[in-house]
Amino acid sequence: MRLFTAVLPPPGALTELAGAVERLKGLPDADRLRWARPEGWHFTLAFLGEVDEALLPGLRERLARAAHRHPAFGLRLAGGGRFGDRVLWVGVEGDRTALRRLADSVTAQVRRAGVPTEDRPYKPHLTVARAGRTARRVDLRPYAAALGGFSGSDWRAEEFALVRSHLPSSGVPGEHPRYETLEAWPLGR
Repeated sequence: MRLFTAVLPPPGALTELAGAVERLKGLPDADRLRWARPEGWHFTLAFLGEVDEALLPGLRERLARAAHRHPAFGLRLAGGGRFGDRVLWVGVEGDRTALRRLADSVTAQVRRAGVPTEDRPYKPHLTVARAGRTARRVDLRPYAAALGGFSGSDWRAEEFALVRSHLPSSGVPGEHPRYETLEAWPLGR
């Protein structure tokens, strides 16, 4: 099964962001982007990829340890950016150090459970859109600039989740993956 760990923003924060994202859909070429759905918005801590079910008990135990070692912390969805002309994202403000430490701890525990993970610096972001695979690229700079002034309300990251990703299988263009939370662990308990 295809898995990742994530901090899931609360519904109120997602509603605020949804309003800002809806306004972006009026910009030129917005119809050429694949817009992520609010119910799928998250901050990935560690991407695990395909994981053998036999590893799940040990993985769950280690993730519970990571959660226990980190207290809840404050965050706010804010700003925007892009990865080239492929991904449009929203950033985060607040205790970014605590978020990074949690990501590092979760990644270490995932590896100790025998699951390899990506080895790259942690860049907290919430993907809101992806460019399609067309010959003509969409310039994401105006979108990132429009998100630059976005600042949502403060909220507390009080848990993180192990999430299963069900990839689209119908072949219908624009179909989105479906995410299923397998388990969540409260921070600091």
